[in-house]
Amino acid sequence: MRQPARLGAALAMVIAAVGCSTPIGEDSAGADQATVQKATVTSCGRTLSFDEVPSRAVTLDQSSTETLLALGLGGQLAGTSNLKTKVGKEFQDAYAKVPVLSSKVITGEQLRAAAPDLVVSSFTDLYTRDRVGTRDELSKVGLPSYVSAVDCPQQNAPDKTPFELLFDDYRNLGTIFDVGARANKLVREQQAVIEQAAETRENVEGEPSVVWLYSVYNGLPYVAGRDGMASEMSRLVGAKNAFDDVAESWPEVSWEEVANRDPDFIVIGDLSERGAPGDSAKEKLTMMRDDPLVSKLTAVTENRIIVVPGIEMDPSVRTVNTLRLLTKGMKDLKYAR
Repeated sequence: MRQPARLGAALAMVIAAVGCSTPIGEDSAGADQATVQKATVTSCGRTLSFDEVPSRAVTLDQSSTETLLALGLGGQLAGTSNLKTKVGKEFQDAYAKVPVLSSKVITGEQLRAAAPDLVVSSFTDLYTRDRVGTRDELSKVGLPSYVSAVDCPQQNAPDKTPFELLFDDYRNLGTIFDVGARANKLVREQQAVIEQAAETRENVEGEPSVVWLYSVYNGLPYVAGRDGMASEMSRLVGAKNAFDDVAESWPEVSWEEVANRDPDFIVIGDLSERGAPGDSAKEKLTMMRDDPLVSKLTAVTENRIIVVPGIEMDPSVRTVNTLRLLTKGMKDLKYAR
């Protein structure tokens, strides 16, 4: 966005043009308007209030898009953006009906053109003056902005796990869009997967160590640190994230450090569709086999490798799928019964 100072006036004009939305509490056409109740949620320290159900939401990243689609809200999406990889199979039909405003990070101009009444993002850093504008700027023109609870745990609940924060997102969005029953159903379904993982943990001998390899940039690997979802998934299945001593989500390390940790097995994230060098699982495995130190690790020589979709390593509505893959992979590698 080249002229951030003009964001307020431009957005105000757009928002004024947005048509009426469905009143909160209206489950079908012709519902009694007297039953309308105000919806209020908290998002990253901000209180968001709604007198009407948003009808023109715009998502700033793929995970937010898929979460809304999982809640059956494709019809209330005025636009999506920032696609990292192929949309999940279960969402492809609904996604095909949503306007794609940008395959990359959306600009302020593209956001204004969509005439939104709500902006949803998984990440706080997508709200900047050189992108769609800050949350303060959007708020001043009456445009509410939602950020995933996972990206600001200290403002929400520092003692909650990443999955619990994800479930807070489902419930909050269920409240905003008046689909609380759908949100609660999604929470129950995903909680069942977590409980199955806990059963696996009871059948794990010892605590096998794992390195989660997300991406490789300029020849250096990015692995899961203590603060991310991958560490939580490791704990759930009874494994030990080898870089739990690093207080970051995805720290940049060296191949030598990976070799020093000597993990029992390695989880590789496949980001083939993103297309950058080192994104595919095949390329990452080739790099490990070419490295003079990492190539000698037992996890590499004995192919103790689990491949998962890279996007599912981060908190999203699809992360439970990787939790299933991790559970199955540990059983296949004989770390769990």
